Amino acid sequence: MESIIGREQEKTLLSRIERSGEAELVAIYGRRRVGKTFLIRNFFHKQLAFEFSGIHNASLDQQLENFSDALTKAAGSLPLAKPASWIQAFRMLTDYITPLIKKKRRVIFLDEFPWIHTPRSGFMQAFENFWNTWASKQNNLIVIICGSAAAWMIQKVINNRGGLYNRVTRRIRLLPFTIGETAAFLKERKINLDRYQILQLYMAMGGVPQYLKEVESGQSASQVIDRICFTKDGLLHDEFKHLFHSLFDDASYHMEVIRALAKKGAGLTRNEIIETCKLTSGGGTTQLLAELTESGFISAYIPFDKTAKDIIYKLTDEYSLFYVKFIENSKFKGPGSWMQFSTGSSWKSWSGIAFESICMKHTDQLKKALGISGVHTESSMWRNKPLRGQQGIQIDLLIDRQDMCINLCEIKFSISEYEIPKGYAKELENKLTVFRDNTKTKKSLFLTMITTYGVKNIKTFPGLIQTQITMDALF
Repeated sequence: MESIIGREQEKTLLSRIERSGEAELVAIYGRRRVGKTFLIRNFFHKQLAFEFSGIHNASLDQQLENFSDALTKAAGSLPLAKPASWIQAFRMLTDYITPLIKKKRRVIFLDEFPWIHTPRSGFMQAFENFWNTWASKQNNLIVIICGSAAAWMIQKVINNRGGLYNRVTRRIRLLPFTIGETAAFLKERKINLDRYQILQLYMAMGGVPQYLKEVESGQSASQVIDRICFTKDGLLHDEFKHLFHSLFDDASYHMEVIRALAKKGAGLTRNEIIETCKLTSGGGTTQLLAELTESGFISAYIPFDKTAKDIIYKLTDEYSLFYVKFIENSKFKGPGSWMQFSTGSSWKSWSGIAFESICMKHTDQLKKALGISGVHTESSMWRNKPLRGQQGIQIDLLIDRQDMCINLCEIKFSISEYEIPKGYAKELENKLTVFRDNTKTKKSLFLTMITTYGVKNIKTFPGLIQTQITMDALF
């Protein structure tokens, strides 16, 4: 079996599940291609007794036939008859598993769980009956249900108000790799790239393992991006539509919200999203935003000194941002496309937004670099509404610390050492003043620069920047 890169928290939890000595119902969810199936297969490869995966948009008859094939394969027997219903299917599974769990702890793995639940199929009722009447009483049994449709998994399984109410014993939300895990993953695959090249890849495709498998040895980040994003057979050329339609029943509204957020690096409020995308202000929009958030495409931030009603939503999925900015409606195709883009103003704008988003995802790593890992903090952003004729102020990332300090982080992407222009230095001083005047905070303010290679002329402005962090801290 292949080694599992990263996923330390998940592996720790799975080890507890393995040793618990009790019946476990584990729900694992996360976006498509993030490595859910790989994690379970490789961690439990010795205990896995039965694996079954739903088929997208298949009929009840097709799903039951697929179940029969999976059980036949697991049992190593002659072909089994197709069950007439899900009640009968779970009865067959019970008969197969019962003698196995008398000897040792075993795992049943039901993958793409939402796809199995076809309309009027009776699947959920049968599964509820299977768990409640038999499986939950088997101390040597682990049942793992897995799905890419994160919102469905939360609504129908974790927050179930029927037969599965409060039955899930553990839940895992599997996110893409951190940039450090991405570097380790590429190293394991004998890909030799420096940190700037890895950062470029991460900015374009994020830490999705299946995307990273497309990286080939001996190619630069630009060559990889050209090949998989701008050729007709490239994995990420048409992935955007496939991705959203596989996760959401009516994906058109989800994609419109993504496109709207891609145009606003500073993010949008709920009302701004409703106005921009022409949505209704009812529960449908609330559910749509929750689905995108739980699936990891957008993130909700409560600005400093504000309440939940002031939430700002930002697009934090690297590939979605890259797709909308460069692939969708692109006039460039084939080799050299990315080099064409990387000399233009759109590249400069995108790189700043993408790098900022990555930094906001890696606040634990930034805290470690600041030496405050043991200090309780809350991360947020801040912007003020300017008076007429004035320019608004925005702070990219704000780390509010329990030790009566606040790190106000300015995030700048650069292909070399960043040089602070004189006018920008005055702007930074103004930010500190406006922030203190508006928030009335009594805490010490530490202006922190986060850049790729550091600040070249930091000594030119003594006392302005208290700390600086380079991209190395993210790894």
